[in-house]
Amino acid sequence: MQNNWWKINSEIRIDTPFLAVYEDRIQANIERLIESVNGNTQKLRPHIKTHKIGEILDLFKTYNINKVKCATIAEAELAAIHEISDVLLAYQPVGIKKERWISLIQKYPNVAFSTIVDDLDSAKALDECAGKNNLKLTVYLDLNTGMNRTGISIHKNWIALIDEIVKLKNLHFAGIHIYDGHLKGDVEHRTAIASNLFFSINEEIGNIQKKLGYDLKIVAGGSNTFPFYASQKNVECSPGTFVFWDSNYQIHLPEQNFEPALVIVGTIISKPTSSTFCIDIGYKAVASENPIDKRLVILNDENLIPIAHSEEHLIIENQGKNEYAIGDTIYAQPYHVCPTCALYDSVQVVNNEHQICDQWQVVARSRKINI
Repeated sequence: MQNNWWKINSEIRIDTPFLAVYEDRIQANIERLIESVNGNTQKLRPHIKTHKIGEILDLFKTYNINKVKCATIAEAELAAIHEISDVLLAYQPVGIKKERWISLIQKYPNVAFSTIVDDLDSAKALDECAGKNNLKLTVYLDLNTGMNRTGISIHKNWIALIDEIVKLKNLHFAGIHIYDGHLKGDVEHRTAIASNLFFSINEEIGNIQKKLGYDLKIVAGGSNTFPFYASQKNVECSPGTFVFWDSNYQIHLPEQNFEPALVIVGTIISKPTSSTFCIDIGYKAVASENPIDKRLVILNDENLIPIAHSEEHLIIENQGKNEYAIGDTIYAQPYHVCPTCALYDSVQVVNNEHQICDQWQVVARSRKINI
């Protein structure tokens, strides 16, 4: 059955398309993650943007993973609801997000919340907001090491920005945040670039620590550079995709032995020509930001090739000899699992007997839970 690990035998009928997650594979991926840091779970701060599911947070805690990173206030609130003790919002709170962030901290005083800043005006605005609410907020400096999405460039005077942040009386400066998802290529290439930048940054951090008189934390990397940061001292690693994995990372990160643990289940709804059929996995069922050959892989048969895509329909060309009928079940692995998961209200949990045994809500796919 290993070759057909994705096949579901359950008599429970679920309307398609739906997401199926495989509990034994999720657990195996968590265990592999822990092995990668030699059992030191304090080095792990997994990103929860991939799954957004409370039951997976509960599963993390059984493995003594008690720190997470998140991208939205809703994800941070979900972590607090599930009593994760240390939650980093890796998204600079500006505008109304500042007030939501304060409200979340006030509602869950036993959670160690932190966030990132990359700009002095934003830091001052947070400081002012904290002062009005008699709070001291923990912040990290977001460093841009080349992705050019957020953060202060390492080529600018980021050390001077730290000097200004530590003067703000309602902020506690905790350390550095780095996300280098732009690093592609083989593991040697990714490691070479990440290490050159990291070692120069780490040297400066050592000098800053001496001046401040306390140790700073470094939260660094995602899936692409996880193997490098996992080997570094005093670094918290933040991969997220490991929990489900996807075909993108299966192809491009072969050195990381995580297993696919999520599939999209669809149905053949039409056979418009002799060589094509249509399934119900449209744009609204799988992340579609990439070209059509990088959206999903059909698991039933390597000769089933996606050729056209629209909101509710996916046209498949059958280049092989196997026959398929209207009503047949199709299993697909997404190329990019994180935004795919966010398209669904829930996932169906499959046990090691290939039966659907539970349903988990993707609670933090919402932009707002309560706050």
